[in-house]
Amino acid sequence: MSAPIDRRQVLAGGGLLVAFSFAGRGFAQLAGGGEGGAAPKVLRPDLPGSLKSHPELDSWIHIAPDGAITVFSGKAELGQGIRTALLQVVAEELDVPPFTISFITADTARTPDEGLTAGSHSMQDGGTALANAGASVRLLLTREAARRWKLPAETLTTDGDGNVAAPDGRRMGYGVLAASLSLHGEAIADAPRRDPAVYRTLGRNLPRVDIPAKLTGGAAYVQDLRLPGMLHARVVRGPSYGTRLANPDLAAAGRMPGVVRLIHDGSFLAIVARSEWQAIQAMRVAQAGDYARTRPVLPVSEGPLRLQALPSREIVVLNTRGPKRRSAKTVKARYTRPWYSHASIGPSCAVARFEKGEMTIWSHSQGVFDMQRATAELVGLPVENVRVIHTPSAGCYGQNGADDVTAEAALIAKAMPGHPIRLQWMREQEFGWEPCGCAMVTEVEAAIGPDNRITRWTYDVWSNSHNNRPVRAGGYAVAQEIASGFPPQEAKPIPMPEGDGDRNANPLYDFPDMDVRYHFVPEMPLRVSALRSLGAHLNIFSLESMLDELALAGGIDPLAIRLAHMRDERARHVMETAAQDFGWAKRPKGDGRRGCGMAFARYKNIGAYCAIAMEVEVERETGAIIIHRVHAAVDAGQPASPDGIRNQIEGGIIQSLSWAIHEEVTFDETKRTSFDWGSYPILRFDQVPGAIDVTILHRPGLPFLGAGETAQGPTSAALGNAIADATGARLRDMPMTPAKIKAAIGLVG
Repeated sequence: MSAPIDRRQVLAGGGLLVAFSFAGRGFAQLAGGGEGGAAPKVLRPDLPGSLKSHPELDSWIHIAPDGAITVFSGKAELGQGIRTALLQVVAEELDVPPFTISFITADTARTPDEGLTAGSHSMQDGGTALANAGASVRLLLTREAARRWKLPAETLTTDGDGNVAAPDGRRMGYGVLAASLSLHGEAIADAPRRDPAVYRTLGRNLPRVDIPAKLTGGAAYVQDLRLPGMLHARVVRGPSYGTRLANPDLAAAGRMPGVVRLIHDGSFLAIVARSEWQAIQAMRVAQAGDYARTRPVLPVSEGPLRLQALPSREIVVLNTRGPKRRSAKTVKARYTRPWYSHASIGPSCAVARFEKGEMTIWSHSQGVFDMQRATAELVGLPVENVRVIHTPSAGCYGQNGADDVTAEAALIAKAMPGHPIRLQWMREQEFGWEPCGCAMVTEVEAAIGPDNRITRWTYDVWSNSHNNRPVRAGGYAVAQEIASGFPPQEAKPIPMPEGDGDRNANPLYDFPDMDVRYHFVPEMPLRVSALRSLGAHLNIFSLESMLDELALAGGIDPLAIRLAHMRDERARHVMETAAQDFGWAKRPKGDGRRGCGMAFARYKNIGAYCAIAMEVEVERETGAIIIHRVHAAVDAGQPASPDGIRNQIEGGIIQSLSWAIHEEVTFDETKRTSFDWGSYPILRFDQVPGAIDVTILHRPGLPFLGAGETAQGPTSAALGNAIADATGARLRDMPMTPAKIKAAIGLVG
């Protein structure tokens, strides 16, 4: 647990001088905020990664006189293993053993504001920044040793143990050298990086530093945090977003054992008790009554297709219309995905303490600096009086309830100064109130010529904004409940090349005559925000499914049609590697039960490359899908932690299969109805593929490419293609449940 901060503290004392207050480190970094994503202001566009916004080396690295090294990163460990990978990056460039570094992450009082830990940017932005910062510091230390020894700097090396070494065998420790240096200057844009041929740490599989506490039942999560005098809270509300309790029995709840206080602010209700169980019991009493719908009814009969009937703003993503070419066959299709839950195993939780005018919050939000600014506005405090410390939870990968529970914990703590407040949502509240992953619809019309070349590609996608994370108080659901309410945060699309609903709608393939349009729908039938991979999931599913449909129409191999339209050599290599590892040329062909499929994408067309090949079996009697094996090939640039990338791809494959086969938020006209693991099933252990093999391509010295979300689209697409190969039935609407498969098989005989 972090100690209370003293904003007048200055870290000096003879190390690499860091002459700034904590306020200068985190609280004052407000530039560049806004509802479009609160990106930090760019100060040095010539520097790589997050150094653009935080060029001072003392924002990233401190070396004490005794040689102790502390490194700071604004990226958060979400279970993706990024803490280990980033540690390897900076250890390599400083040329020190990684586990000698004290590594501080995502704390608004101590670390640079790197924006969200999202969109597979941690390695591309944070890793690149740490690599350059480490190289810059190593260069400065080497130059200082050269000055002292009166030797040319280029003759000196570092020894991997925190020393600069001279050709004659002399050693001088980093701490001694640091005593006369200051890192309050800016990073060196062209600081020489270490040669991949002599890497000691980068590219190796180190034990993940976040695993021991999780494995042994230690204090690994925010749910485990306990502070002296801590009280427990539960919110009291209707069954799902858009509802309100008609007549909560607060008097009866207040008489329950252990209840310390009832918080009643507008329609926001919470119970604070001495123990968690007492808070739960009182909550159950208070919300036992009926509820009313406060928003328009939910689209039960229309489902995702409701999006096409709502007002939308058309955004031209890509238009390469050219001369008409001769087409032999045209294929039209519509693809959909439903609303998804994040379905985090642990319900969202936060701990907040308001004391002497200052708020400290422990949160598993993916954007602690956004939380700092938005929560300060919500509770009426200066930004510099709010500190948010990232503390992991059981996964989020998008905007689940983490941000909302943070705001609510802060509101309760503000009403009860001096008492640490632990607020955890109930399982049914997590399913009922968190923002869902967006439902989406795509329509594709494509044509293939007599030479088996694609001649036309017309693509339309309908989606709400995936970009609704709170950057102002109005982004929280509770902001519309409290008496001094805030207007809802305006929904806006994320511009390309990142995109949100149109992410990966622009094909990387070389298609002529393309027309790609995003129909951005501001009105949300259900509350939605970011879910892992955003719109890339359905866009890649649609694109890669259509490629297989065109291959079938042209009577050509699915791999061949992809390679014929791909110029990017790294993309081709990834597809060919996956196919070779899988044994694509000798794969079992569809026989009514068993079949194979493949798919490819480069995430956002700027991230990692991923190709998936899959073999499945469909039980015709039940419609059940058995996934025998999955092979993936991934090019993520220089791999910092190959096993970490492998973990991400394996997890992405399993999550994507779960989305494609099982997951769907259900609802009636007044509320969501999927509140537990029975009504919202996810992939079970006995449904995991029989084998998952991941090949990580070795790209020494190349820039890091984010890999965390690259497998989602290709996996669902490969599954759809494998089912079509196995059964002859093309399923275009997720989830591809056994019931849908049985119905589709019945249609084709």
